Amino acid sequence: MNPISFEICDFNQPAHQKALNNLLNSYMSDPMGDCQPHDEQQQRQLIEGLSNHPTAMVLFVLYQGLYAGMTTCFVNYSTFKLKPYLYIHDVFVLDEFRGKHLGRALLEKLVALARQQNYCKLTLEVRSDNPVAQSLYHQIGFDECQPVMHYWEKHL
Repeated sequence: MNPISFEICDFNQPAHQKALNNLLNSYMSDPMGDCQPHDEQQQRQLIEGLSNHPTAMVLFVLYQGLYAGMTTCFVNYSTFKLKPYLYIHDVFVLDEFRGKHLGRALLEKLVALARQQNYCKLTLEVRSDNPVAQSLYHQIGFDECQPVMHYWEKHL
């Protein structure tokens, strides 16, 4: 029996709310997240915000029935290709589950879901100081855009 399974987050289900908040707070506390975790009010705000966002999707990966990792994704639209695409915002696996190929399983599942929906591509961003993630993304078939794009932001 395969120890790896997946669940799409039902934002109304308390077990999923708890798993999402626990995983995201762990990600935020991780060196690659480098942020303070959400407090209880922010956790409620996260659930409300994602549940009301029309294209949000969280995919959990479970290992032997335990919530081990997650991705947060949003559907966008390509004006050039005239099709939707999947933007992968977060990819995270708890430290104690790393080395079990769960990150790869999550990404492969997202690729399969995107193909089923006839999306034209998947996009993600990755920190320049995260060679482990970059290596995994290359193995799955992701690569830098040509021409190379840079992620810019303006804080408001």
